[in-house]
Parts: sequence; structure tokens; C-alpha cells
Amino acid sequence: MKNSEIVELSTEDLTARLAEEKAALNKLKFAHAVSAIENPNVIKAARKVIARISTEISKRNNAAKSETAAEA
Repeated sequence: MKNSEIVELSTEDLTARLAEEKAALNKLKFAHAVSAIENPNVIKAARKVIARISTEISKRNNAAKSETAAEA
């Protein structure tokens, strides 16, 4: 998932997508622990997607907090 795609999603969609990606990462880790998966770089890519989504959620939360602080 590209960063441009992540920015376009709503906050609710991002939180849902984050949960899905975390579940997929756990499945990948389990599959890799049981028997080596063909391409372990998939785990690396999944961690990066989770980090991108988490960063975007944090940006939006911080922007909302700064807006409410400016109004007060």
C-alpha cells in the first residue's frame, strides 16, 4: 500500500486497515516460525505498511489536538 493511498483513506478506514494488517503480520510470523516462508521480505514489507498507517493516524490525531488547542 502506497503512502498516497493511505492519505486518501478516512481515519476510521485507517484504524480498520491497521487491525487487518497487524493480523496478517501475525499470520505471516506464525507461518514463518512453523516452516520457512518462500519470501521473508513479505514480513518486512508488512511491518513497513503498519508503520505508515500508524504514522498517518498519529499525524491526524496531533493535528486534531493542535486545532482544539488553538480554538481554546
